[in-house]
Amino acid sequence: MALHHVVTGPAQAPVVFLGGSLGSTHRLWDELVSALPDYRVVAFDHRGHGQSPPASAGVQVADLAADVLALADALSVDSFHYVGISLGGAVGLTLALTAPERVGSLTAACTAPWFGGPEPWRQRVDLIAAEGMAGLRAPTAERWFTDRVRPTPRARQILDELVAQRPESYAACCGALGTYDLRDRLGQIAVPTTIIGAAEDPGTPVDAFAEIPGATTVVLADARHLANIDQPAAFAAEVRESLTATRE
Repeated sequence: MALHHVVTGPAQAPVVFLGGSLGSTHRLWDELVSALPDYRVVAFDHRGHGQSPPASAGVQVADLAADVLALADALSVDSFHYVGISLGGAVGLTLALTAPERVGSLTAACTAPWFGGPEPWRQRVDLIAAEGMAGLRAPTAERWFTDRVRPTPRARQILDELVAQRPESYAACCGALGTYDLRDRLGQIAVPTTIIGAAEDPGTPVDAFAEIPGATTVVLADARHLANIDQPAAFAAEVRESLTATRE
């Protein structure tokens, strides 16, 4: 599985992989990429997203995590830091469990160890079937962005990318989130972990990760589900702090 990706930064610098939310592309990370000029940053499109190959029904979050490892292998990267938000955070948590020797640190933002089981995701797929991807735009805008950010060109760009996603692939990834459940495995995570939450994103509380040994948790004020867009400077500062801590 050859994921579409964009690599920036010095060739010999520590490597950071960036995994985005459901329905986003690597462009979700433009602000953070700019804030990490001293790292080798790999921003990628998940399977079924952007320019990556499509996702098929039955795909699991573990498969999306395996895609990241395959990309790292293709780039000859033995170990890397990982930053993920929402779906990308779930992928990062899975990597921390399945390939801890590859993950130098994990920053998981606005994510959860479980996303409510299959039913809410079936409802999401039903909405797509009835209204197409455009039917996601208004409810997603409300969930992803604060009132301050929602009217901006940047938010509109991200929403344009959402509705341009392939509906079959998006639905397949909804199914992956419906079967994802790491609640009983959090205590096994041994990778240095930072959990970033958002004060206006009640669906992903940071206290859901209390069982991760030694995890650092932070909640960003005035932010919803895409905290990296609502609060790009504060988000980048937290990421840099977590990366620096693992280098000391």
